[in-house]
Amino acid sequence: MDVLTPPSINYVTGKINAGNLVEKVTLLSSLDGIFADKAAYASLPEDRVIYSVEMLPAESAEGELNFGVSHIEAGSVGDEFFMTRGHYHERIEQAEYYFGSAGEGLLILQAQTGVVTIEKVFPGSIHHIGGFIAHRLVNTGNLRLSALAVWPSIAGHNYSALKDNGFNIRVLKGDGGFKITECF
Repeated sequence: MDVLTPPSINYVTGKINAGNLVEKVTLLSSLDGIFADKAAYASLPEDRVIYSVEMLPAESAEGELNFGVSHIEAGSVGDEFFMTRGHYHERIEQAEYYFGSAGEGLLILQAQTGVVTIEKVFPGSIHHIGGFIAHRLVNTGNLRLSALAVWPSIAGHNYSALKDNGFNIRVLKGDGGFKITECF
């Protein structure tokens, strides 16, 4: 009987080691309208990597799970920290778990009612994202923020639900850290 070597993860860097890894890179050019400071956005190179995602391939079927890692680079557009686009799930009732692996940041959780909850993300942190909740990662540190994620493969991503109004808060550079501003 053969003993197989499964994919592995480096918990310090959040990097997945697998031969069949699925990788997606999100450039600044694909985040038009996400950042508040339009002039600062226009001044940065369009091909600047803001975040990337690594995933193990999974069958999209009831009962199957996805496993991936989001890596958000350190930096800002004006005073606003780099962040993921953020989304609800297409199957909005589907939940997800995030696990902090490297760096430091925030997880922004926004209910359909507009109520926002913010959680610190750090190596070892565990985050349950319930159904019906939009979520976004923000890198507030000086190093890459990496968070592992597990979610139902049928959940999908609904980015358009936030296109017009976005999230109700912004995370900006503050005195020695960050500050949160509301934007209704």
